[in-house]
Amino acid sequence: MSSVILCDIGNSFLHFYYAGRIWRESPNNITPKKQHIPIYYISVNPNYEKRLLDSHKKCVNLEKYIDLNSSYIGLGVDRKAACKAISDGVIVDAGSAITVDIVENNIHIGGYILPGITSYKELYQKISPSLDKQLDFSVNLYSPPQNTKEAISFGILKSILLMLKHTTQSKKMYFTGGDGKFFAKFFENSIFDNTLVFKGMQKTLKDIEKQHN
Repeated sequence: MSSVILCDIGNSFLHFYYAGRIWRESPNNITPKKQHIPIYYISVNPNYEKRLLDSHKKCVNLEKYIDLNSSYIGLGVDRKAACKAISDGVIVDAGSAITVDIVENNIHIGGYILPGITSYKELYQKISPSLDKQLDFSVNLYSPPQNTKEAISFGILKSILLMLKHTTQSKKMYFTGGDGKFFAKFFENSIFDNTLVFKGMQKTLKDIEKQHN
């Protein structure tokens, strides 16, 4: 797979994977890639996708090839790719939104979406300027808060963690996304893996190869 570049086009950045290395680029500043190396990509943003296509000749959209057993209607291609990377467990992608997906025996059972930490914070700001506080990620989540900053931090983090703990039960948890490493530390049976989406894309490429052999 080192002969191809993988790209996950999100709503803020383009994330690339090549030869074991991951990096992100702004859609306004996509660096030139070697034109003889194909880019296999998935996208949730048509405008950023067009910018990638304008910057590179050999681009292939993998979306129609990602086969996932699921009855969920409207499941995003990035979530499909991440789910394809595992056979059993709960995937938590903690980014601008927090998506939670349950996989059992290679079947996507279902999932839900929460606002990301930044989105939660913006909601408090809209309620009142006095609630515009920086989050305290070290807040004690087992003791009643004693000030507004702690109260907001407690409310945001505890609500997310309780939802996740209710979902996981005894399942293994796979965390990814910008805040994934932070949340992973609260769960014993968990790992942080920022390559989940790319692993699902790699599996898809292997499936395509098998079909052509």
